[in-house]
Amino acid sequence: MHLSELLTPERIVCNLSAQSKKRALENISEIIATGQPEITPSEVFDCLLARERLGGTGIGFGVAIPHGRLKNITQAIGAFVRLEHAIDFDSIDNQPVDLIFALLVPENSTEEHLQILASIASMFNEESARTKLRQAENSADISNIINSR
Repeated sequence: MHLSELLTPERIVCNLSAQSKKRALENISEIIATGQPEITPSEVFDCLLARERLGGTGIGFGVAIPHGRLKNITQAIGAFVRLEHAIDFDSIDNQPVDLIFALLVPENSTEEHLQILASIASMFNEESARTKLRQAENSADISNIINSR
């Protein structure tokens, strides 16, 4: 699955203001649940928070990939958020996070889940991609950057 298939324009947000990891996850949960009648923001938040409790999803370089499995969805759903100001996200390199790609997959999608996470991590491993995402003027530019991957 191509990363662009996970996102809609409404689920790409530039310069989101969040002062903490919890608040960022709450905002992302609202973004993901909008337009998805089968899930609620609280279900999404609980799912993402449960995964964070197992171990932080900050992968370094100012990037986090919160993710989880939900039983009420039939296909993978993603959201991309660039934060206005970087926040502590318990990253492996102890650096604050400003780029967040959240991912939800159906409860039984083990292989798909791993493949999508690998694609997201691959994109963020490239310094040029991180730089472009940080310099993008708006959500449309971010969408174009992700779609070109």
